[in-house]
Amino acid sequence: MHGSRSDALQLARGILEKIETARSAEVVVCPPFILIPAVAEALSGSVVRFGGQNLDVHDFGAFTGEVSGPMLKDYGCSYVIVGHSERRALYGETNQLVAEKFQAAQRHGLIPILCVGETLKQRRDKATRSTIDGQLAPVIDLVGEEGFRQSVIAYEPVWAIGTGMTATPDQAQEVHGFIRETLTGRGVTGVEELSILYGGSVKAANAAQLFEQPDIDGGLIGGASLNADEFNSICQAVQ
Repeated sequence: MHGSRSDALQLARGILEKIETARSAEVVVCPPFILIPAVAEALSGSVVRFGGQNLDVHDFGAFTGEVSGPMLKDYGCSYVIVGHSERRALYGETNQLVAEKFQAAQRHGLIPILCVGETLKQRRDKATRSTIDGQLAPVIDLVGEEGFRQSVIAYEPVWAIGTGMTATPDQAQEVHGFIRETLTGRGVTGVEELSILYGGSVKAANAAQLFEQPDIDGGLIGGASLNADEFNSICQAVQ
C-alpha cells in the first residue's frame, strides 16, 4: 500500500526505460487496485504485464470493499497474487481460502501467483516442509493435478520479509527444490515448466546469486520494486 497516482506513473515509466531494450525474463507489476488503471495506461503497448495484489473468491455480489476476478480482467490484468504472507498473517486468510482464490483467479483467465512460506518460529521448529506442504495441499485438492499449468508459485520465507534478513542461496534452493518435488510426488503435471519465484528481501546485490540456483526461476520483489533502478537491476539478474 504505497504511493500516489503520480508515484505509480513515475515508477512504471522508469521501469519501461530499460526493460524495453534489455529483457530476457517476463516482467509483471502488481500495483494497488486503485492504481491499476494508471499503470495499465503507462504500460500500454509494452512488454511489461500487470496484475492485482489480491482478489475475492466471489464473482459478484454484496461484498463491500472487495475486488473480483472479472473486475481485474476487465482492466487488462493478466496475473493476481494470492496467499501473500501479509494476507495470511494480518487478515487471517486460511490455506483453504487461498486455494479458493487460486481457483477463482484461473476461472477468469488470470494467472495466480501463489505465495507459500514459513514464519521464523516454524523454521526454528523445523516445520518449514510441513508448513509449505499444508499450504500446497488444499490447492492441489481443489484444482487437480493439471491445475498448476497456468500458475506461478512464490516462496516467501516470512522471516526474511522486511527484516533485512535473506535466505542464503542454498536455503532458498532447498525449499524451492522441495516445492517442486512435493508437487511431482502429488502427481501434479508440468512441474518442470512451472515458475517458482523467491520473495524474501531480494535486491540487486543478492539477486544474481539467488537466481543462479537450479530451481529458482525469478523473484517476487517487495520493497526493492519501489525503486525503478533497483528493480531493473534485479530483472537484469534473471538473465
